[in-house]
Amino acid sequence: MKIRFVRKSRNIKTGPIAVTTTEEKSCPPSCPLKFVVVDGVKKLGPCYANYGPTAQRWHEVNDFEDNWTHVMGQIATLPVNDLWRHNQAGDLPGDGELIDKPKLRQLVKANRGKRGFTYSHKHSYAKQRAQIRWANDNGFTVNLSADNLDHADKLASYDVGPVCVTLPHDFDGTKTNTPQGNAVRVCPAQYKDTSCKDCGLCQKQNRKVIVGFISHGPAKRRLGL
Repeated sequence: MKIRFVRKSRNIKTGPIAVTTTEEKSCPPSCPLKFVVVDGVKKLGPCYANYGPTAQRWHEVNDFEDNWTHVMGQIATLPVNDLWRHNQAGDLPGDGELIDKPKLRQLVKANRGKRGFTYSHKHSYAKQRAQIRWANDNGFTVNLSADNLDHADKLASYDVGPVCVTLPHDFDGTKTNTPQGNAVRVCPAQYKDTSCKDCGLCQKQNRKVIVGFISHGPAKRRLGL
């Protein structure tokens, strides 16, 4: 797999932590954020990584050589207890819906002693969810990405890892509940001056809340939320 490693991000949302970006083909076709169909025409979806500087950096990774093992070595050298984010863009290693088991194991091993976290849409099948559970059980936090509040309830019921959810672009407030009563808290960086570095909520595997991200950006209405 092709991947970019940045030791200290300049992204305001993450803060100055280590981050990675994995090539586009790691994203599963089942993710509705990458593309949407509007009036019969396929268009880019509301994924923030489709637009702006993040999109440019993401496209550049596609031209890299396969450097997965090298980057895992860089992650392994991060200080003990360091908070870092895997995938500003991209998904777990593997093409499309596939999770590459050996590479996932490399990732989890590299993270030992650190506080790495990521998000994934690769959860449609039981085999995928088993691998996500394994990663979470072994110290690397994988949030299951939900497309709406009903979907968040479904993912939470699997009990394989923490859940995050996309909220409507016009959502007003900092918290809500799912139809089944699961508490949802909006990402603090969306309503106050903070960052992943200062917050760390998404890295907490055993948290009691689902983290909500209000849809934003040029295509925020394209999910129909």
